[in-house]
Amino acid sequence: MLAFIRGRLLSGLLTIFGVVVLVFFLARLTGSPIDLFFPEGATQAQLESFSRAHGLDRPLLEQFWVFLSNAARGDFGMSIWQQRPALQAALSEMPATLMLTFLAMTVSVIIAVVLGTIAAAFRFRLVDRIITILTLATGSIPHFWFALVSILVFAIILRLVPTSGAGNWQSWILPVATVSLGPIGILTQVTRGAMIEVLSSGFVRNARARGFGSTRILYRHALRNAALPIIAVAGDIAAGMVNGAIIVSVVFAFPGIGKAIIGAVLARDFPVLQACIVVVGIAVVLLNLIIDLIYVVVDPRVRLS
Repeated sequence: MLAFIRGRLLSGLLTIFGVVVLVFFLARLTGSPIDLFFPEGATQAQLESFSRAHGLDRPLLEQFWVFLSNAARGDFGMSIWQQRPALQAALSEMPATLMLTFLAMTVSVIIAVVLGTIAAAFRFRLVDRIITILTLATGSIPHFWFALVSILVFAIILRLVPTSGAGNWQSWILPVATVSLGPIGILTQVTRGAMIEVLSSGFVRNARARGFGSTRILYRHALRNAALPIIAVAGDIAAGMVNGAIIVSVVFAFPGIGKAIIGAVLARDFPVLQACIVVVGIAVVLLNLIIDLIYVVVDPRVRLS
């Protein structure tokens, strides 16, 4: 078990390192933050002082080495625009993203498990066909399109929810729905396929022969044995929900790590961008590790080595 955890953490750290290297060099291809920070007419002395203060006057490889040395100690530098530690700027936005991801994943799993189980119980019938068509459609709808249409319908025309922000619980409805829409379609199909396979197994036929009710067979016996592929796909989806969080941040002006990343890219705030990428990477690595460890709890046949 410990060897497995060490291996997963090592591979995750190597992945984070590779992503950070790409972000470091690609971000600097967008130009210097001096072009945005200073208005026209700034003196050469001001530009040189700014460059020295943020290490932009050094060669690129030297900047990279200084960044790695400081990042190893948890120091990502000062935000160019916010004038506070970059790591603090990234961590301050993470709770909203984690809460959004948790709510969206909870909604997705509950709805998908119910719909997928119903579809499997009535497979090849009208109910199954309706659920399949609807979930395939929801899984194919782009996040940004659904977000814009939902604002138009529910916020502007019907005036049921706010158009943006996170001031009250109503403002969370559209962001959570936007992030969870695609996972609902995917997880429903995964649940349906896993349940159909389990329902055709011998122990289910034996349970029916012993007189167990359909509800008990579905939710107590079949669903538990079909949980492993559902958890695997749910874990991958949860790790990728940061993409949906970025879209939500832009469309709904919603707080979170996505908003911080977009703002850092637009402002060329390299320290905040790099800190956000590292924070997101660590969260994804830990989430994947937790999902792998849950396998053992759900299915004792799985052995980690």
